[in-house]
Amino acid sequence: MADVNRGNRPLSPHLSIYRPQLTSITSILTRITGNALLLAALLIVWWFLAAATSPEYFAVADAVVTSLIGDLVMALSLWGLWYHTLAGIRHLIWDNALGLDLPTAEKLGWAVVVGSVVLTILTLLVIA
Repeated sequence: MADVNRGNRPLSPHLSIYRPQLTSITSILTRITGNALLLAALLIVWWFLAAATSPEYFAVADAVVTSLIGDLVMALSLWGLWYHTLAGIRHLIWDNALGLDLPTAEKLGWAVVVGSVVLTILTLLVIA
């Protein structure tokens, strides 16, 4: 028997009817930080290649990396590195079938978010 209401309902949950949870947001953010870290790594590799090429080219690359925008990119990359690391540890915990209940998963999500900010600030204070 044909489903006559098939065209009137959504095929899958979407943002208009589904409230994202902390675990889904942190999962998406893990993927975003992983890709952003690749871009930051390319910037650092460019800086090293410029250092190996010539003093003039290194001056250009160093000016970009040490500018206000470069400092912001590096600080955000540092946060992304801590976030991605802590999210990876959380996934290792989940891979061992631990912390899968909703209250614990929520606590682990907040631990990743808060922990990454705290570790970033501590790292920046040690570097400066």
